[in-house]
Amino acid sequence: MIARLVLAMMVAAAAPAFAADPAPPPNRFAATLVPAERFEVGTMLVERHGQRGRPLILIPGLASGSWVWQGTARQLMGDYTVYIVTLPGFDGRAPAPGKQMEAAQRALAQLIDTRKLVKPVLVGHSLGGVLALSLAAQMPERIAGVVSIDGLPVFPGAEDLTARQREQMAQSLARRMAPADQRAFAAQQQDYMRGTGVLDMARADELAKLSARSDPGAMLHYMAETFAMDLRPQLPKITAPVLLIAPYFEPDAVQHELTEETKKTYYASLIEAAPRAQVVMVSPARHFAMFDQPERVNEAIRTFLKAL
Repeated sequence: MIARLVLAMMVAAAAPAFAADPAPPPNRFAATLVPAERFEVGTMLVERHGQRGRPLILIPGLASGSWVWQGTARQLMGDYTVYIVTLPGFDGRAPAPGKQMEAAQRALAQLIDTRKLVKPVLVGHSLGGVLALSLAAQMPERIAGVVSIDGLPVFPGAEDLTARQREQMAQSLARRMAPADQRAFAAQQQDYMRGTGVLDMARADELAKLSARSDPGAMLHYMAETFAMDLRPQLPKITAPVLLIAPYFEPDAVQHELTEETKKTYYASLIEAAPRAQVVMVSPARHFAMFDQPERVNEAIRTFLKAL
């Protein structure tokens, strides 16, 4: 259970187009929303949609860009001001110098400060959810709520390890997963998207082509840094409500002897130190639940926002 759950949270990226290849057809999951404004905060790209209502900051996960949030933004931009960020190193962005997670945290805090965002809600997927939890603990008086889609305060299966053990395992996993070249990286990540990312194989292949624009080295750094983290001691500082959306797909879960209820209980145990946290299950869905079950995910987010 531990090894498979850890790997299931790790990565999402895939093949680039090579110069000798014919031009691919348009990708049906590519970002098509035209933002009202596009600007940079440090090495982070920000796209704003809408201009009224509470600000929402949508944070993609590993090797993902604004294309992850297209459907959610369409549903929310009429009632909220939506800021979709693309982290350094992902979706064609250059990696930040130094530690990637720290750079991302600084950029998100800078976005809130420079734009004078009043009580934004942070919505993150996977690594983006980890960043949302971390930022809410760092500046609790500034954040109105956190939605995390399959992003946990500590990697599942690593909750009983010491900090040093997590660090050692993180470095070992990063070394083992480092691709030999770009094509190996493509094959590795296509396998991930097909095995863990989403339920539909054609959709998995298309999403993998989009995430191919990310930097493999940056992805591994993010992965190692995130695996080494344990935010559970910081969770009591979060004063805002927290919604953890947990995907569940029975054929995958039975391999780990997990029912939907036991997975919910397990996720709740990892987030329980946050005073106002709740877990909502979405089924059937894999890690990118916003693609497998967009209506249910968007409805869960909207219900959470209305209750704030």
